Amino acid sequence: MLFFPAIAFATGCAAQTLPVGQTGITTWQSGKTGAVSLTFDDGIRTQFSDALPIMDHFHLPATFFVITGPIIGSRYPSRFIGRPISDIIRETGETATGKENFFERASAARYLGFKGTLAYYDRASELYESGRIDSAYHLMDELYRKVRSGDLLPGADTSMEIANETGLTWDYLRQLAAKGYEIASHTVTHEHLAIMDTSNMMYELRKSRQDILDHLGSKYTFSAEVPFGIDDPRVMKAALPVYPALRNLMPEPYMTEINRGKRQQPNASDKPYVQWQRGPGTRTTLSRLESWVDTTLSHNNIWLVLVVHGVDGVGWEPMTRQILYTYFQYIHDQEKYLWVATFRDVTKYMRERMDNKPQVKVGGKFIQVKLRPSLDTSVYDIPLTLKTYVPQSWNGVLVLQGKSSRTYPTARDGGGTFVLYEVVPDDRPIRVTRKD
Repeated sequence: MLFFPAIAFATGCAAQTLPVGQTGITTWQSGKTGAVSLTFDDGIRTQFSDALPIMDHFHLPATFFVITGPIIGSRYPSRFIGRPISDIIRETGETATGKENFFERASAARYLGFKGTLAYYDRASELYESGRIDSAYHLMDELYRKVRSGDLLPGADTSMEIANETGLTWDYLRQLAAKGYEIASHTVTHEHLAIMDTSNMMYELRKSRQDILDHLGSKYTFSAEVPFGIDDPRVMKAALPVYPALRNLMPEPYMTEINRGKRQQPNASDKPYVQWQRGPGTRTTLSRLESWVDTTLSHNNIWLVLVVHGVDGVGWEPMTRQILYTYFQYIHDQEKYLWVATFRDVTKYMRERMDNKPQVKVGGKFIQVKLRPSLDTSVYDIPLTLKTYVPQSWNGVLVLQGKSSRTYPTARDGGGTFVLYEVVPDDRPIRVTRKD
C-alpha cells in the first residue's frame, strides 16, 4: 500500500500529474470558485414581506440577525440591570461623569423615564467610539442635568430599529428556520454595547442567545452581529465566548477580514480566505452590486458577505424591491460557480477545512481517506468537499462513509482524473472505490 501526504487545494488545473490518492479539501463546498452570504440586520418587517419572497423564488439562503427583545413571546425584554435609577440620577448632581461611572450612566440613559434621552445616548456613543471620550462625558453630564432640572418631558423613546421590527413572532421565525434560513442574534435591544457596563452588556448578549435557544434551538445560537458593526475590543472580548461567530470580528489567522466600512480591496490578500463585507444601500448602483460578485468570481478565496438593512422604504438605507430582485437573480445565475450559503454555514466550512488534513491510504482497488477533526463535530457538521485523484480507468466512483454510500462521476484536469465528493467531517474512514 502507498501513503501520500494530503494538501488542501482548490479545483483549478494542476501543472503536473498528481499521484493516485492525492486528496485535498476544496476551498468552498462543491468545488465552487467563491462564496456569498446574504445577511439582513434588525428584523425589519419589509425584509420578510418584500425581500424574502425573492429569495424563496431563487432558492437563496440567507441569515437574519434579529433583535430578540421586541419579538412577540420573548422572555427577555429591554431592561436596565443595576442600582435604582433614582440613585444614579442623584449622584450625577454630586459627581461629574468620568471613566469610573460613564458606562453605568450610559447604560441607564435609556431608562430614565423621559423623552429625548435617545439622542443623547446615540451621540455619546458616537463620541466615545470616535475617541472623543471627554466630550462623551460632558454630554452625559448635560443629559442628567436636564433630567434633574425637569427640562425633559416624561415618557420614553423608541429607536428606529425597534419600531421597524414590530409584529415579528417566534412562530414565524421558526417557520423560516425550517425552510433553511439562519436566524441569528442582533442582541436584545440593539444598544450601543461599547458604552455599556459589563452587567448590561452581558444581558444584551446572553439573554438574546437564551431566547433564541429556547425558541429555535442550539443550531441558531452560532452567529451574532453586535449592533452598528463595531469591533470595540472590550465588547468583542465579551461577545466571542457567547457566540462562536461574530460578523463584527472573525479572528482566524488564515483570513483577511475587510469590514463594510473599509475600502481595502480583497485581491491584495494572500491568505487562504478573505471575508469581504459590503453594505449595499439606497445609493448603491446595480453595476456596483454586480461588480462585487464579479470580483468574488475572479479569485478563489473571497467570501462576499452582503449586509442589508432597509427594504422598500423602511429601515436604514433601504433598497428597492426591484434592485434586490435583479441583483439576487444575478447571484442566482452564477450559482454554478458561487456557493451561496448562510453566514453560519460558510464559517463552519472554513474552520472545518482548515482543521483537517486528510490522511490517505491507497490499495489496489480502493483509496481510503480519513479526517482527524479537533473541532466539536456535533457543532461543526457542514459536509466537506474532498477532491481525490483516482486511476484514469475509473469513470465513476463509489464513496462509502459509515452506513452511507453515494456514487459520483469523475472528471479530468491538468493533474489527472479526479472525483469531487462530500463527506461528514468526522473521524470515520472514507472508502473510495471504482463504480462497477
